[in-house]
Amino acid sequence: MKSVMYFVFGISILGLVACGPGARGDDVVGDDGSGSGSGSGSGSGSGEPRQCNKMDIVFVIDDSGSMQEEQTNLATNFPMFADLLSSYTTADGQNIDFRVAVTTTGRDMDYTLDLGAPFPPQQMHETGDNGAFRNNCGLAKRFLEPTDANMNTTLACRANVGTGGPGFEMPLLMSKWALSERVLDNTNAGFLRDDALLAIVYLTDENDSSTTANNWTIGISGGDPAPDWHAADQVQFLDALKGNRTRWAAGVIAGDGNCTSSFGDAVDATRMKEFVQAANSGGTTQAVFSSICAGDLTIGLKNALDTFQAACGAIIL
Repeated sequence: MKSVMYFVFGISILGLVACGPGARGDDVVGDDGSGSGSGSGSGSGSGEPRQCNKMDIVFVIDDSGSMQEEQTNLATNFPMFADLLSSYTTADGQNIDFRVAVTTTGRDMDYTLDLGAPFPPQQMHETGDNGAFRNNCGLAKRFLEPTDANMNTTLACRANVGTGGPGFEMPLLMSKWALSERVLDNTNAGFLRDDALLAIVYLTDENDSSTTANNWTIGISGGDPAPDWHAADQVQFLDALKGNRTRWAAGVIAGDGNCTSSFGDAVDATRMKEFVQAANSGGTTQAVFSSICAGDLTIGLKNALDTFQAACGAIIL
């Protein structure tokens, strides 16, 4: 259950990125998300890196009750982010061909809240996006592109995902569902491109609780469901999805220890740290972790963007 109170997330985009890998046909992985695979291979492919100009960006934003200030500030600064994307050119003068989508950390779930006598057990149900990209804010399409009218305001609107989502955050599994299950059922179809760098930004103040299970019991002392989707599973999935470790990158902004700052409190995001370590195990730097309790949270987003830019310069075709 949520144990974190509200705190402020101030974002002012300080930089932008280049993007995108070379062309290759890759299949979408579409299993049910269960298991505990330990693969961390870097995929296959060979060739020389080239100047990239495509990026598919997914924001996975915590929509639980403690995130109001972060979301408000994120939404306020998204028009600037959109402007920078639209105006950025690569070293050879090309504009970035980008797509941006937003989903959340929540999924539909049922569980029992058992506080002990004299209180009877309570059956709880929470509803999440299940990895679906947002298609609200006056635009039915689930991702935004440079040619979309009112892209700045639409993206800002979508970033404000609210605080009514489930109290068990599952950023790893929900990004997987967004890119596999929700592609296979056509909800998020058309977003992924074979020749674009996949870039994922995770923003949460809780540890990851990714599980495909349902109907667990929470006692008086709280507790999370036992995860069954692990960091190694996520890395293995992304490697298979894009065909090579160098074709995707990630930035995590979460709790570094049980931290406290002027923004409030955050829980140590140990599982997200494991994901970053596993992503970088192939000898490349595909992921970066930044503290949501940092005095200046623009650092976290800038670190993510710098990592995406570096990843573009080391793509193996």
